This record gives sequence, C-alpha cells and structure tokens, in this order.
Amino acid sequence: MDDHDQLQPIKGGWKSAIFIIFVEMAERFAYYGIAGNLMVYLNRVMEEPTASAAKYVNSWNGVSSLALFIGAFFADSYLGRFKTTLVSSSIFLMGLILLTISTSTKIPENVGTPLFFSALYITALGEGGHKPCVQTFAADQFDENTPSQRKAKSSFFNWWYLGIVVGATIAVLGVVYVEDNISWTLGFSIPTIAVGLALTVFIVGSSTYRKERPVGSPFTSMAQVVVAATRKRHVIESNSGRGLCYDDHVVGGHELTRTNHFRCLDKAMIIDDKDSWMKSRNPWRLCSVNQVEEVKLILGLIPIWICTFAYAIIVAQVHTFFIKQASTMKRSIGPKFQIPPASLQVIPGITILLCVPIYDRLFVPSIRNINNIPSGINTLQRIGIGLGLSILTIVIAALVESTRISAASKHGIIDDPVAIVPMSVGWLVPQFVVMGLSDMFAYVGMQELFYDQMPDDMRSIGSALTNGAIGVGALMSSAVITVVQEMSSKWGDPWLVNNLNRAHLDQFYWVLAGLCALDLVIYVLAAKWFVWKNTKVDQIMIC
Repeated sequence: MDDHDQLQPIKGGWKSAIFIIFVEMAERFAYYGIAGNLMVYLNRVMEEPTASAAKYVNSWNGVSSLALFIGAFFADSYLGRFKTTLVSSSIFLMGLILLTISTSTKIPENVGTPLFFSALYITALGEGGHKPCVQTFAADQFDENTPSQRKAKSSFFNWWYLGIVVGATIAVLGVVYVEDNISWTLGFSIPTIAVGLALTVFIVGSSTYRKERPVGSPFTSMAQVVVAATRKRHVIESNSGRGLCYDDHVVGGHELTRTNHFRCLDKAMIIDDKDSWMKSRNPWRLCSVNQVEEVKLILGLIPIWICTFAYAIIVAQVHTFFIKQASTMKRSIGPKFQIPPASLQVIPGITILLCVPIYDRLFVPSIRNINNIPSGINTLQRIGIGLGLSILTIVIAALVESTRISAASKHGIIDDPVAIVPMSVGWLVPQFVVMGLSDMFAYVGMQELFYDQMPDDMRSIGSALTNGAIGVGALMSSAVITVVQEMSSKWGDPWLVNNLNRAHLDQFYWVLAGLCALDLVIYVLAAKWFVWKNTKVDQIMIC
C-alpha cells in the first residue's frame, strides 16, 4: 500500500501505533540527549557567555518550530504522513551522525565549530518534518467511526506522551551523564545508534499501517474561501442568493455543521446568479459549506494557539536558566558522585511517569462518570490548568533563586562566579515537578485539541501548531532576553550576566510570571468564545 490509498479499516489500532511510538521514543531520546545538555556544552566546551548560550539554544528550537510547518505542509499536501516521517527521520539521523563527528577531538576547531552548528540545524530540519507527522500518523491508526477505537484514541494521547517522557528520561539520566563524565562524542553517538535502530523498526512495521492519502494543498482551499468571500462581499444570502453550496464528497466522510461565527466568510458559499449560470463550479467564486467551515475551524484555533506561547516561554527556561541555576548549587551524592546539572530535567519526566497512569486510570474515569466527557475534562480546560501551573512553576523558581542569591551573599561568594553556593540542588525539585504537571495538562491537551479540532486533511498541520508553539515560545524567550538585557543596561547593570549571583535572574522570572498571568486572562476569554467542531451526515443541496 502507498500513501495514495484510502485508510484501510482492517489495519491499524494499538498494534500499529506501538511501532510508531517506538520511533518517536527514539527521536525524543536523541533530542534530549542533545538538547538536554546543549546549554552546558555551549557554555563549558565552546565557552559561550550564559546569555548567548541561552539564545543559541532557543534559536535552535525556534528553527525546529518553523521547519514543523514545512513538514506538515508536505505531509498533508503531497507525500503523506508515512513518507514524510520516513524522509525526515532519515535527515534527522544524518544530522546526528555529523554532530557526533563534529565533537571528535581529531577534528580541527576551525572545521569542528561550523560542522557542529551545521549538523545542529540539520537535526532541526529533520525534527521539523518528523514531529508534526509521526504523532498524527499514530493517531490515524485508530478508527474514529468505531466507539471503542474513539475511546482508545483519547487514551492514546496520554500514553503517547508517556512514551515520549520515557525516551527523554533515559536520555537525561544516561546520555547526559556520559557527556559530562566520559565523552561528548560517545554521548552523541548513543542517540545516533538509537535512531538508526528505531528507523529500522518503523520500516518493518510499515505493512500494518493505515495510511491516509494526501489531498493537495490545504492553503489553496483556505485562499479560495477568502477570495470567494471577498468577491461576493455585497451578496446577501436571503435576497440575492440562490441557496448554499453543499459538497457531495467530504474526505473521511465527516461533514461539518454550519456555524454562526466568522459570518463574513459565509459569502463564499452563497450561490448567486453568475454561479447558477455556470456549467461547473469555479472554486475561486463558490466554495462548499464544508470548505468554509474548515477555514472557520482554523481561524478559531489561532487565538488558543497564540495563548500557549507564554507557557512555551516557561518551557524554554527548563532547558536553559534552570540548568544554569543547578550548576551553581551543591549536587554531590556521596564523596565522589556529582549530579550533572542537566539531569534535573528528568524530574518533570518522572512526575509525568507517575501521574499519567493515575490521571488516565483514576481521574478520567471518575470525572467521565459525572459529565459524560470521554476525556474527563475537555481539552480547553486541560490546557488552562496547564497554563496556570506554568505560572506557579516560574513563581517557585523566582522564590528559590532569591533564596540562592541570599545564601551566596551570606557566605561572601556573591562576586565569585565559579563558587558553589552551599545550598542543595534539591531546592530546585519543586519547580521541575510543577513543570512536569504543567506539561501533562497543557502539552497533552494541546496535542489532543489540535488533532481533534483541525479539518481531517490538515491534522499534520494541527500537530505542527502544537509543537510549533513550543518553538515559537523559545524564540520569544530569546527576544525577551534581548529586551531585558537592553533595558536593564540602560537602567544600570544588565540583569543576565555570566555571574549568576549578580544576574537578577529572580527578577527576570517575575517578569515572565507577569506576562504569563496576563496571557492566562486572555486565554480564558478566548476559550469562552471558542466554537467546537461539530459534524453532520445530512446534505441539503449538491452543487
């Protein structure tokens, strides 16, 4: 079977999804094997200043986010999700190979540094094609027309994220330790081997997959609605209209119910005198009701998507300044063992590992019995809880940082940038734990919302929106750092200097908390006005 075949109901289900989950676990394992310690590598090995290293990490994540939309576009429009996943995973593997070579001590510095950054962005390109397709492709294995499969799909998103966390946790515990204590080259080669093996497993399972055919550029369809609505902006449905255009074929068999929001776009579906005289429908003058409603779905999701950027900014701190905080604190266990700073990123993963089974097996069924919602709480509520927890995360981080600075001042080491503050790294555990809870609600909720509420033939783009929000948040974090540095320099000394004891990181965290609090208020309003996707079977008029 190739991507041009229809979805085959005899295939798919959990058996096929497991093959796909395996390749995603390996990709996450590789990603966190690099990203989890990238701040340390840039700071320690390449001797980049703290603020510059943070911006490099955030820029890399941002480029990955832009690549997501390219991968999603080709998946939904031309290649299909299976082929796009296969090609992008191969590119990701090539980037990992080059990255491993670039860290070898046998490579001259004038060659190794350009090769390192080139390889880094090749992995970003590969990840960009992989991430929006693989999760959607896995979810496609469940038949939405079967009640048991639909219920399984709701549960799938929780266990999918659990699989991601397992891969990330193993990388943060194992690979990061190897990088810090044995060899960076060996540390980068382990994820490379893992991705190579996982890609082989993914190919082996290909005969069991349900594969959805690409349907052409979704952006063309969106443009047609806008153009048609503009051309008929003076047409009135009740007076000059001759009815509405209902399509006789909807991909996947799901016809959308007409809604009352974004009414200006309804002009595109009105049949006027010129349309009625035409032998065939001009798609740039007349669009179907379903086509217009699909555009409305996308427009309705945009405010929700924008409101997740603030949460993503907090996520960016976990991989940058949270790790820098840890590097200045006591991390010893016993007389010889030192916890690598980047290994603290395992805490959100462990939190999710412990909480997802409880959430999925206890919380969801209990709430489901009360409100009859399959997922327990709806996805907008789940995202909102996650946004609130992200604010709590950064507030805790600010309070802990204030305590750390006080400890450095008390012991007279505030002007010593390499001194270890006599304060246990365990103080950072609460902010990592709450961040894990925030991810479990916000990120998983985003995945489910942007899969379910997108038009059926644009679900890869829906996945790109989810993961793209994290990348956009990383870019915004870089922008906030730049603004804070410039403004604080005008007021006096810049906040985010190499000596973390003089960096005013706690004040930077309070700025982020204020931005996120404002964002949450806007999100609540956007969620209140959100119109849910609704489908119907009856067709009134075929044009």
